[in-house]
Amino acid sequence: MKWVLVAGASGGIGRQVVDDLAAAGWNIYLHGHQHMTAIFEHVTQLQKQYPQQEFIPIQADLTTDAGVMQLINNLFQLDALVYTTGITYYGLLTQQTSQQWETLWQLHVKAPMLLCQQLQTKLAHAHHGRIILIGSVYGKAGSAMEVAYSTMKGAQSAFAKAYAQEIASLGITINVIAPGAVDTPMNQLFSPAEKAAIDEEIPVGRFAQPAEITYFVKSLLAPQASYLTGQTLYVSGGWLY
Repeated sequence: MKWVLVAGASGGIGRQVVDDLAAAGWNIYLHGHQHMTAIFEHVTQLQKQYPQQEFIPIQADLTTDAGVMQLINNLFQLDALVYTTGITYYGLLTQQTSQQWETLWQLHVKAPMLLCQQLQTKLAHAHHGRIILIGSVYGKAGSAMEVAYSTMKGAQSAFAKAYAQEIASLGITINVIAPGAVDTPMNQLFSPAEKAAIDEEIPVGRFAQPAEITYFVKSLLAPQASYLTGQTLYVSGGWLY
């Protein structure tokens, strides 16, 4: 049975990824850091629903190299990595601190690069290993008030494009799924009026539901997706693309 690591399993998209892949028969490592109670509760629910599968919670702080290695050291068999972890800081570039940039760099770029570096051998043993990073449409379009975040998301796409060329011969693919506005807790800070204004800018006319993003995670994990690598898929309802 296949094993997947879902980094950031307590987030809106991460939790949906876990639910989708559990339903598809995967064994899952559920990574979290600050919201482990929710992950433990989720694991209990999944174990009752899918008693023939395994669900392992792992706590690790991915804003540090030591935390990344802690996560790696708790993994055994691995067929796929889905990296959904992420945060942002709002404000003009002149208002943000160097430490905030360091945190964004570590969480969005360095941590997934370290995971890929250290887990490459395990993924190669899978013969059709999969790496999926959850990026953002801002990585291409950019966003005022989120300049650093946009930069890091653009770096994820650049990393995937380059790294794909190194690992293709190992049967591993790496791709980025870049959502637009998604109805997750991360976007609950918008007032109803602000959300309505964004809805008007989106050609589809609404925020995405997490399952509309994770549909593409499931698609990229399929054996039939072996010819797609190094790409960024913009799932934005036509917004900013």
